[in-house]
Amino acid sequence: MQDSPAPQEQDSTAPGPQDSPAPRARRGARKRLTADDWADAALTALAERGLAGVAVEPLAARLGTTKGSFYWHFANRDALVAAALARWEETSTERIIRAMEAAEPDPAARLAALLRGATATAAEHPLEVRLLAAGDHPEVAAALARVTERRVGYLAHLFELLGFPADRARHRGLLAYTSYLGHAQLSHAVPQAVPADPAYLAAVTEALLKP
Repeated sequence: MQDSPAPQEQDSTAPGPQDSPAPRARRGARKRLTADDWADAALTALAERGLAGVAVEPLAARLGTTKGSFYWHFANRDALVAAALARWEETSTERIIRAMEAAEPDPAARLAALLRGATATAAEHPLEVRLLAAGDHPEVAAALARVTERRVGYLAHLFELLGFPADRARHRGLLAYTSYLGHAQLSHAVPQAVPADPAYLAAVTEALLKP
C-alpha cells in the first residue's frame, strides 16, 4: 500500500506555529532537499536492500526530513522509483560516456578505461547487481533494457572505430558487456573467484581487441 500524502509538510525546514525564532533559523539554514536528493537516497537504499529498501519513511529518516518533503516532489513511491532509475541511467551511463568522449580520443584506450572503471565500480557497489535481481519489476526491466542497449551500442561504436565491421563490432560490444556483468555478479556472489590483479582486465581487453 502507498503512504497517504501529507501535503501540509512540504519539507523539514518549514516552521511550526509554536517554533521559536532560534529553531526556525537553524532549520531555515538547512539545505532544502531536491528530487535528485531523494532519487540518490533511493538508489543507495536499493543498493543496500534491493527494491524493497525503497520506502518513503525510512528514506525520510535517512535524509533527516519528513514525508511531507517526499510528497512535495513525488506523487507516490512508484514516481520515486522511476526518478531513481532515470537518475541511474544518467549518472552511470550518459554522464560516463560524455566524460570518456571528452577525455580520451583513442577508442582502444577509451574501451580499456571503460572496462577498468565500470568493473571496479560494480565490484565495490552492488547497485547494478541489485537492479538485475529486480528485473521482474516493469520499471526496472524497462530501464535495464534501455541501459543495456545504450551501453552495448556505445561499445559497438568503439569497436567500429577500431575497424571492426558493424555486425562483428556489435558482437564484440555484447561480449565486452556480458564480461563486465559476469565480473560484477561474481564480485558480490563469489568474490574469491574474481582475480584482483589489474593484469586480468588488461588481458580481457587485449582479447576483445584481437581481430
